[in-house]
Amino acid sequence: MNRKISSLFFAFLFVFVSSLAIAQHTSEGEEPAEKIEQKEDFNATKMIMEHIGDSNEWHLWTTKDDNGEEHHVSVPLPIIIKDNEGWHTFLSSSIAHGHEHDGYTLEEGQVVSTKGIEKATLFSIISGKQKSNDVFFDLSITKNTASMFLSVIFMAVIFMGMARNYKKSQLPKGAGKLLEPVIVFIRDEVAIPNIGSVKYKRYMPYLLTAFFFIWFNNLFGLIPFFPFGANLTGNIAITAVLAIITLLITLFSANKDYWKHIFMPPVPILLYPIMVPIEIIGIFTKPFALMMRLFANVTAGHIMILAIISLIFIFKSPFLGFASVPLALFVSVLELLVAALQAYIFTVLSALFIGIAVAEHEHEHGHEEHAH
Repeated sequence: MNRKISSLFFAFLFVFVSSLAIAQHTSEGEEPAEKIEQKEDFNATKMIMEHIGDSNEWHLWTTKDDNGEEHHVSVPLPIIIKDNEGWHTFLSSSIAHGHEHDGYTLEEGQVVSTKGIEKATLFSIISGKQKSNDVFFDLSITKNTASMFLSVIFMAVIFMGMARNYKKSQLPKGAGKLLEPVIVFIRDEVAIPNIGSVKYKRYMPYLLTAFFFIWFNNLFGLIPFFPFGANLTGNIAITAVLAIITLLITLFSANKDYWKHIFMPPVPILLYPIMVPIEIIGIFTKPFALMMRLFANVTAGHIMILAIISLIFIFKSPFLGFASVPLALFVSVLELLVAALQAYIFTVLSALFIGIAVAEHEHEHGHEEHAH
C-alpha cells in the first residue's frame, strides 16, 4: 500500500512539474522562435521509452560538435535476418544512423526493411504467413538478449565456483558466504512450507534459478552504465516465458487431486457449469498475474527514476538537480529493495502454485493448518 501511494505521489509530482514547464513555455511567447525550439528539443517520453525498451544496439551517449551535428556512441550488436533471399548477418553499426545494408536499416533502434517487407510476428507464424515473400525473420541479438547472456554467464561462474568449493570443503567461501543464507532461506521459508518436506527437492533447482535470475537482472538494470542498464525483467516477453515455465511445471506435476478439484469442484453439481470454467480460467490467470506483476513493478521503477531526472532537462536548470538527483537516488535505493522483493514474490507464488498442484488429499488438512 505504501509503495502504491509513493508511486502515485511521484507520478503526480512529475505531471505537476511538467505542467509547470509547459506553462512556462507558453508564458514566454515573446522569445525568439529559435530559443523556443531549443527548449522543446528534449522529449522526456521518447527518452524514457528508449531507455526501457529493447534495441538492436547498445547506445552509450550522444555528443554534439560545434556545428550542432549529433554523434552517437553505441556498442554494435549482431544482426541475424532470414528472408526469401537467405541469411543476412552483420553488425548493427552497418545499418545505424540512416545507413542501409542488404536492404535493411535501423529506425529508433529496431531493424526495418527498406524493400517493403514486414517483420514476421507470432501471428504471421501461426497463420502461415511466413511461407510468403513479404516477411523477414529477425533473430538478432538485441540489448536484452545480450544482457540475458551476461547474467547467465555471471550466474554460471558464481554457482559453479560455489559448487567447486563445496566439493573441497563444506564451508562456504567467497560469494558462497553471501549467497548460502539466501539459498537456505528459499529452501526453508519458500519451498518447504509451500511444496512440502517430501517433494520440495525436485523443484528447488527451478525456484533457485528463477529467484537469482530475476534478482540479479533487477540489480543489473539499476546500474546505469555498459554492460548493464538493460530493462530485461521489465520486458514482458521475459516475464511471460518465466510465467509459462511455472505454468508448465505446475500442470505436468499436478496429481489427480488437483485435476479432480478443477473438473469436480466441491460444490453442488448444479453449480458445475459455472465453477468448472472459472477453475479452468484460474489455471491461466495465475501465471498471467505472475507475468504482469513482475513486468509492471520493474518497469514502473525505471520510469519513475528517469522521469525525476528528466525534470532537469525539462526546465533546463542545473539548480533543479539539487532536488531531483537526491530524489532519484532515494528511489534508486528503494528499487534495490524492490529488486529482491519482486524476485521473492515470484518465487513464493511459483512455489505456492506448484505446492497446490502436488498436494496429496490426505495431507490437505495438515497443509491448511500449516498455512494458518
